[in-house]
Amino acid sequence: MGRAGVIGLGQIGAGVAICLARTQQLAAVYDIRADAADALEGVPPVVASPAELAAQSDVVIIAVVNAKQTIDVLSGPDGVLARARPGTIVVLVATVSIEDLDAIRALTDAAGVELVDCGVTGGPKSREHGLVCLVGGTDETVAKVRPVLDGFAKLVAHMGGPGAGMAAKIARNVIVFGCLRAGYEASVLCRNAGVDVRQLAHVIDASSDSVGGPLMLAVRDDPSSSEQEAAVREYTRGLMVKDLDAAIDLARSYGIALPLVELTRRTDQTVVGLENVMGEKA
Repeated sequence: MGRAGVIGLGQIGAGVAICLARTQQLAAVYDIRADAADALEGVPPVVASPAELAAQSDVVIIAVVNAKQTIDVLSGPDGVLARARPGTIVVLVATVSIEDLDAIRALTDAAGVELVDCGVTGGPKSREHGLVCLVGGTDETVAKVRPVLDGFAKLVAHMGGPGAGMAAKIARNVIVFGCLRAGYEASVLCRNAGVDVRQLAHVIDASSDSVGGPLMLAVRDDPSSSEQEAAVREYTRGLMVKDLDAAIDLARSYGIALPLVELTRRTDQTVVGLENVMGEKA
């Protein structure tokens, strides 16, 4: 598929539009601000409505903020679905709940339009072809829209069927914000102990290869089918327990709490993948 329209010219949408203009795949743009495209290199002026954009586009990329805005630009006489041609594919890059995604998909299905859920990361580098796409959709639909995605993203990862892209983005955000909490708790220890937090940040950056990432155990072999793998995880658990206990003791000496550390310590077997691998019961 060739010609794409972009709805929403915020940080991400503007970057997408600029990149697609460079690859000559951009048909039209729309934003509630009539002058939103004026300073965007190579991007044409904003069209009058989402419907007009859809009439000119094979792929409609929706880069608005939330589910309500998505439904607004899809619906009504001036909405995308009013003039979308047969075979049009809508690519949703806004992060929404799975429940909201199902409601949006009901609208596109009723109109005979395909929907690809596409969580994105790397917004600050969107104008430099720096976005990463976490895509959900059938193999056939993703293959159709892939040239457009490649036109603005440095990496397109097909995460699974419909809904998988949004679920992957939500899971990715759990890691990001969970790590922020971990960073906060580490900095609390540093401040109380008189440690230079900036120096610790330099140490973390310099040792990133050896520290590993949040998913370093999740991508390893199943320990239930390998005694060696189970032993590795048990060894990791032992180190983790020792170090977390030291952190909890240090925090206690200052009269402060580290909820994330304490939760991790209580669920040590689960954290290293030796139980509850499909999730703890709510």
